[in-house]
Amino acid sequence: MSVGMTKEPQQQGAYLEVHGLTKQFGPVVAVSNLGFSAPPGSVTGFLGPNGAGKTTTLRMMLGLIKPTTGGATVGGVPYAQIAEPARAVGAVLDSLSLHPKRSAIGHLKIYAAAIGVPDSRAYEVLALVGLNDVADRKAGGFSLGMRQRLALATALLGDPPILILDEPANGLDPEGIHWLRDFLKAYARRGGTVLISSHILSEVEQLVDNVVIISRGSLVYQGTLDSLRTSVKSRILVTSSDPTKLTAALAEKGVGDATILPDGRLAVLGTTKEDISEVASTAGVQVFGMAAEQADLEQVFLSMTSGQFAAQAVPPPGQGYGPPQQGYGQPPGYGPPPGYGQPQPGYGPPPGYGPPPGYGQPQPGYGQPQPGYGQPQPGYGPPPQEYGPPLQEYGPPPGYGPPPGYGQTPDQQQGGN
Repeated sequence: MSVGMTKEPQQQGAYLEVHGLTKQFGPVVAVSNLGFSAPPGSVTGFLGPNGAGKTTTLRMMLGLIKPTTGGATVGGVPYAQIAEPARAVGAVLDSLSLHPKRSAIGHLKIYAAAIGVPDSRAYEVLALVGLNDVADRKAGGFSLGMRQRLALATALLGDPPILILDEPANGLDPEGIHWLRDFLKAYARRGGTVLISSHILSEVEQLVDNVVIISRGSLVYQGTLDSLRTSVKSRILVTSSDPTKLTAALAEKGVGDATILPDGRLAVLGTTKEDISEVASTAGVQVFGMAAEQADLEQVFLSMTSGQFAAQAVPPPGQGYGPPQQGYGQPPGYGPPPGYGQPQPGYGPPPGYGPPPGYGQPQPGYGQPQPGYGQPQPGYGPPPQEYGPPLQEYGPPPGYGPPPGYGQTPDQQQGGN
């Protein structure tokens, strides 16, 4: 593509937009007719279970994977037509592609030269992500969290108005996650557009303003986080003296929708604590306590994406998995071939093959004791009971004895001299 055909996205108010995006790998549809937008000045969470198509979507948005149908634009311009993409979009899809023998500052200087920014910018972004103290260390010795920070610094080199980050909190410690949250919020407040994919729902709930939820490659929900919360009815958990009687009283008065939980509490939807207290007092039911339960993002997320990769429940200990269900077994027509286990015609030992004559019959004399068996052999007898006194010539050799003065004290030896 010639330079004259390239365009620049609108720097202020740069939207990320996806239109009818579809990607099929053979018979597998990874993304199906997906469409959403990420507005500027906010952080948009791109949520979905593992395998939902999040990374495939991000790669199609950045021109790394060609979509089957549909497309994506950055500030109204397809990514492939942007003249200086590093100055328009900063993206982190993989933090493991750093050269292990290259220092952090060396890595950034190479990318700075590639996109046409001065080396001073490399030092700026390194300090921005908190790695200025390890500028000369090789990336091969970095932890996963440090690699994530260095990858983010690389994305910030061109000072882009848009950030696309795939699982940016992966590998960060609590302090790093807190820093990332504050950094991205400040980035959005300056007018930047942030799109992050994640399955760490508790972290996303504290960070994002808007959410895009997909499951099986299709859009499930798009909107603000507050709208998502309010779309799910909160319920009031009531502990009372007679849950059954209170349920009947609420139904008679048409107050809320009550269900008795396994723990004996009453879950009531669509009403207030005051209305429940009034009905309970009229019915003569004593209320010991009430607590409002607000659904969090994780509960909403699981309800929207449940079933994609649901695991079977584990049976209680000792019960096992039970007998096989009806119909479980060999498919129709499956089994041994006809005649299996029966001798085939002509199959057997060759003619004349068999045991020799007399095989299996007792041989003459077999089992009878041999002559002389059990009788003592000539010259064999028990050993002598005693060995007798030692021989007289046994003793020390001639001249063998202690030296002169052996066993005497020094005074006795001098007296003898």
